[in-house]
Amino acid sequence: MESYYNPADLSKFATIGEEAPELWEKFMAYYSAVFQAGALSTREKALIALAVAHAVQCPYCIEAYTQEALEKGSNEEQMTEAIHVAAAIKGGAALVHGVQMKNVCKKLGF
Repeated sequence: MESYYNPADLSKFATIGEEAPELWEKFMAYYSAVFQAGALSTREKALIALAVAHAVQCPYCIEAYTQEALEKGSNEEQMTEAIHVAAAIKGGAALVHGVQMKNVCKKLGF
């Protein structure tokens, strides 16, 4: 089945740095530091990343962080719960923007 997103492209991610190696190195240094254990464990960070990946709907990130979360000791139930948290926040954000619609309606006299 052909898809806009090719799973094989995930392994090509580093090629993005070919034309701007200094920026790529800085990004990767930051990215690596973010995912180190700190106040949050690497497992917790993988779950957060998985939830965010679903909220921003990045299939490459979903694949990568599903694997990462499993490797860090999360299970399917925990990952599903994290995804529901992301869905609730994203849904709430969409709904609260409804206030903007209500403000426009009020301004226009409807």
